[in-house]
Amino acid sequence: ERKVEDDPRVTRVGRFLRKTSLDELPQFLNVLAGSMSIVGPRPVVEEELEAYGSDVDEFLSMRPGITGWWQVSARNDATYCDGSRQELELYYVRNATLALDARVFLKTFAAIFEKTGK
Repeated sequence: ERKVEDDPRVTRVGRFLRKTSLDELPQFLNVLAGSMSIVGPRPVVEEELEAYGSDVDEFLSMRPGITGWWQVSARNDATYCDGSRQELELYYVRNATLALDARVFLKTFAAIFEKTGK
């Protein structure tokens, strides 16, 4: 689900947290609990699983991550409607390596410092 541009419910502090991606920090509790990893496909809601069609089991074969290939490659541009979100998430699932994780991790920090979050 895409975030609403200029959402009137978002406070100035909330905008800062989103812009700097600091709103993701609570997810580290999920990493400590073992339900998430630092890098992996992003968590989705039940309705979004339908978009993966016959690839849903493959998508779900990996623990979701705080950050992932989709997020650092096309964070605000890839959509379920055109299939680009699924393509990026499945690319990660199919090509996961320590080197790819390191690349995602570094690109995540670059995005935080560039404040590309919405």
